[in-house]
Amino acid sequence: MKSKFLICIALILVSFQSCEDENSEITFHKSHIASRANVPFSDAVETEDLLFLTGQIGQDFQKGGLVEGGVKAETKQAIENIEAVLKHHNLTLDNVVKCTVILKDINDFQEFNSVYTTYFTKKPARTTFAASGLAVGASIEIDVIAAK
Repeated sequence: MKSKFLICIALILVSFQSCEDENSEITFHKSHIASRANVPFSDAVETEDLLFLTGQIGQDFQKGGLVEGGVKAETKQAIENIEAVLKHHNLTLDNVVKCTVILKDINDFQEFNSVYTTYFTKKPARTTFAASGLAVGASIEIDVIAAK
């Protein structure tokens, strides 16, 4: 009985080591936008099967600053920012499997959702909540996980 137990433990350890070796590569990608090359975080972090994107707000990186027009305009811009990062990594919104959405005001949910649903037609898993105070006074921030 003791030898079967030890064999099982050995097999588990070998399997764990094998999985650990295969999945240990992680790549931290800087932004594809030159003005964001020195931000203190990665634009995307890549594993073998997944791409984790940094949260995006409704900032227009060409003009600088948040887009005008409220939560609908910011949602559209945030999603377009996500699309640009995904495209840089040869992916699309159809590769997104999980979204986390942070609203400055939960009462903006319907306006946000009216824009969101036009872009995420595959309906990835989603978590939405409100928090007071987003970066640079944004009304919304969205981060995603995409499958490669």
